[in-house]
Amino acid sequence: MAFLSSRYAHLLFRHLPLLLAGVIGGYLIGTSNTENRLAIRDEDYSASTEAPPVRAAIVALVRNSDLFGLRQSMRQIEDRFNSRFNYPYIFVNDEPFTEEFKQGVSDLTDSHVEFGTLDHDSWKVPEWIDQERYEKVKLTATYPHAEKDSYRKMCRFQSGFLHRHPLLKDLEYYWRIEPDVEYFCDIDYDPFLFMKQNGLKYGWTIAMPEFMDTIATLWNTTERFIGEHPEYLAKHSLREWITGNGGGYNGCHFWSNFEIVDLSFYRSAEYQAYFDYLDRAGGFFYERWGDAPVHSIAAALFLNATQVHYFDDFGYFHPQVSTCPGGSKQRGRCVCDSDLSIVQNGFCSVRYRNIKHQILHPDSPTAAHSGPVSHVKPFVDST
Repeated sequence: MAFLSSRYAHLLFRHLPLLLAGVIGGYLIGTSNTENRLAIRDEDYSASTEAPPVRAAIVALVRNSDLFGLRQSMRQIEDRFNSRFNYPYIFVNDEPFTEEFKQGVSDLTDSHVEFGTLDHDSWKVPEWIDQERYEKVKLTATYPHAEKDSYRKMCRFQSGFLHRHPLLKDLEYYWRIEPDVEYFCDIDYDPFLFMKQNGLKYGWTIAMPEFMDTIATLWNTTERFIGEHPEYLAKHSLREWITGNGGGYNGCHFWSNFEIVDLSFYRSAEYQAYFDYLDRAGGFFYERWGDAPVHSIAAALFLNATQVHYFDDFGYFHPQVSTCPGGSKQRGRCVCDSDLSIVQNGFCSVRYRNIKHQILHPDSPTAAHSGPVSHVKPFVDST
């Protein structure tokens, strides 16, 4: 206080208790207001500080070499959804994850992250496969990934073993993601809770035709299975969505690189029996049956139409194909060029909407979609 005159020093000390009271009071009021604001925010985004309301996780089968692509996907998921809802991540691999991989993905989220490896039986060419026949297929088939053991093992694993991995045993739902995908829209509600509250079993965003050479005998095998187990067919199924006028498979399937699923469906007696039947038939290796058509055919046959949901409010990109909510180029909480998104009006998406509309509204004189239908060619990822 040497720099103050004795007059100002006297006044300062005289009023110091009042000044201190004001400062302390102002601090307490300000702190209280801050806590109130945080409480409001925590109430709005309660999953940020509390356990999520559904036993669910975001799940991916990935390799150590997928680190950069998966980090891109996680950055999208966190920014658009999970930073507010705090669901855990589960990553599985056919070999141990590196410390670099674990650190690289953990850096991007405050959520719990678990890492697992696959057991030998779930990632192998089964002993009942004729190796000579299989090797000949790999040499002569011309469809994408025809020569790859790993791709076939991946399709088989995703079809019948991912949902049985020990890290998923306590989950009710999973949301499957892959590296190098993008989410164009803020997701301001909990899709797991939405599905649970509405009795939904399978959620999707993109429907496409399949490369038919990869599934040449899948439908015939499926028909034999249904012939042996007609009791598994749902009363109000989407069977007509996946069949043509002659009753054969039209190739329509949900792209399973995005799917949100009630895992009780994959754990059900009908789905497990169906997968086991397909597995013994050998088509995952003699052809190249994908998990997407397997999941889709099962959903179309074993679930009622009311249990399948099209997440048309999700803007989503998987390399080569995107889907955008209508008008999201100009408005809303999306940055998505709907002019480049052709799958919404593609044959498979339109057929799904029309067939489901007929099932839910049998007396309706109009279709769900009456506009033009785009011709969409099959795509395959470059994994």
